[in-house]
Amino acid sequence: MSAVANSRNRTFHGIGVSPGVAAGPALLLFPDVLQVSERSIQAADVPGEIVRFEDALIETRGQIQQIQDAMSGQTRAQDASILDAHLMVLDDRTFIEEVIGWVREKLRNIEYAVQEGTNKYASVLEAVEDDYLRERVADVRDVGRRILRNLTGRAADSTFSMAAGHLIVAHDLAPSETASLPKDKILGFATDLGSPTSHTAVMARALELPAVVGLHDVSRHIHPGDHVLIDGNKGVFILNPDEEQLKTYGKLAEVRRSIEAGLVNLQHEPAITKDGRAIVLAANAEGPEDVDAILQYGARGIGLLRSEFLHLTRNRLLSEEEQGDVYTRIAARLAPDPVIIRTLDLGGDKFFGDVRGAKELNPFLGLRSIRLSLRHPDYFKQQLRAILRASVHGNVRLMYPMISSVGEILQANQHLRDAMGELTSIGVVFDRDIQIGAMIEVPAAALAAHIIAKHVDFLSIGTNDLIQYTMAVDRGNERVAYLYEPTHPSVLALIDMTVKAAHAQGIWVGLCGQMAADPLMTALLLGLGIDELSVSPRAVPLVKDALRSLHFGQASELAREALACETAAEVLEKCRRLTRETAPEIMALID
Repeated sequence: MSAVANSRNRTFHGIGVSPGVAAGPALLLFPDVLQVSERSIQAADVPGEIVRFEDALIETRGQIQQIQDAMSGQTRAQDASILDAHLMVLDDRTFIEEVIGWVREKLRNIEYAVQEGTNKYASVLEAVEDDYLRERVADVRDVGRRILRNLTGRAADSTFSMAAGHLIVAHDLAPSETASLPKDKILGFATDLGSPTSHTAVMARALELPAVVGLHDVSRHIHPGDHVLIDGNKGVFILNPDEEQLKTYGKLAEVRRSIEAGLVNLQHEPAITKDGRAIVLAANAEGPEDVDAILQYGARGIGLLRSEFLHLTRNRLLSEEEQGDVYTRIAARLAPDPVIIRTLDLGGDKFFGDVRGAKELNPFLGLRSIRLSLRHPDYFKQQLRAILRASVHGNVRLMYPMISSVGEILQANQHLRDAMGELTSIGVVFDRDIQIGAMIEVPAAALAAHIIAKHVDFLSIGTNDLIQYTMAVDRGNERVAYLYEPTHPSVLALIDMTVKAAHAQGIWVGLCGQMAADPLMTALLLGLGIDELSVSPRAVPLVKDALRSLHFGQASELAREALACETAAEVLEKCRRLTRETAPEIMALID
């Protein structure tokens, strides 16, 4: 495409949530606002209005399930399951009774009742002091709009009739709207609102569309005929890019494609430094559908199987047999490489039909992860037995999430021994020497790592939570995201402390989280003594390239210098300098 001669050339900075560069004509989508009038009704009209509401709920559910089915053909099952949040709204008795109450008690028409019920539900979520739950407001309003469309007979606005090759710009996009975008016609999208944790951001990554969110008011600057360029890696949005900008980003996109294509050739190469220091490079996974990618990108097994997603995608707790079957299939396909299954990490923002949490003022500091499992030993032992059933392949390991004290390890291990006894009594064969690990995700666990290490076979550092709990910052909150610093001296000190405690006890230590997938951090983590890294499958080639490009001595020196630094910026610059020296192709991708 050629640049448009326009004095309105301007650059905006937001949050890159789905990688890639795209340029083309802008298509501005306006919010779908339905004008609903308030009408008084007679008591005799109430049953008919409620029937209309029930019919609209059924129709809305069918539409959402159709979108899920269509997505399942393009994306993984758990990506399509994002719309389960919409289905949960349709099943929420509080929402349904609120709407029916407007009809029965206030004798108002069902359209107005749905509008008021949706607004009240959304207002309650907006007032919650939790960014993740506030972001669910988009789900509620999306469902409300769909119900109103079905009540009024108005079809949803669609982009399917548009010409190919447009970039969507909107104030916000509901998850189902994002899922409905015609991937073959859309180049990418940009929104005023949004964060990396929003469902829409996750959907964009699932559809592999470049996307930038959190651009504040960019939609107000779009006029008919405008062209835009977005860089989903860096979070850059350029309105009416000039020839030089198009040329620069065109070269950047080509360089990225070339480098990424070359890295695929590392699939069968070992994760080892130039002077022979090896590390286990494993992958994170959410279910059996990830195994193909793990094998494709050359990861050594699974370093973190997020077992809760097996249940979240079905909105119910799977039986012991169902869980055991899934774990067994995964273990069999990846044997002899290890499969580390994390026990349920529920709570906080993750609940489903069979497991509901009581309302908590701060759910992320409440009854979640191992705390929730220990509170519900029947559920916990059911999962432990399922994991043990899959351990017959000899490559299954298990680990407990969010450990904060050795007492939790002792309780969990007692439940594990009970589960072993129950299986033995019915003649089930399993690996009696299965490795047990503890996740170090809170500062208390890192400070007590020398005690915890005595009771497990390995430690795994979960940096996403460790950084957030250490820095008291929500990395999904754009107002304080600048404080989320993986290279902060306190974070490095806790990692160093954990590694030394594990090695002193003669056990290995792994690390998962976004920090593990950042190739700038590879040398630093290797130098700190990490034995295993677990990253998303697509990040495996990049991390492997960073590892194979350096000497262990360089990594050790970097770690020694980093632990002496006073600021996160100093450490990051040292990491960048070494990566620029050893793996310039990685810097070409990043810069």
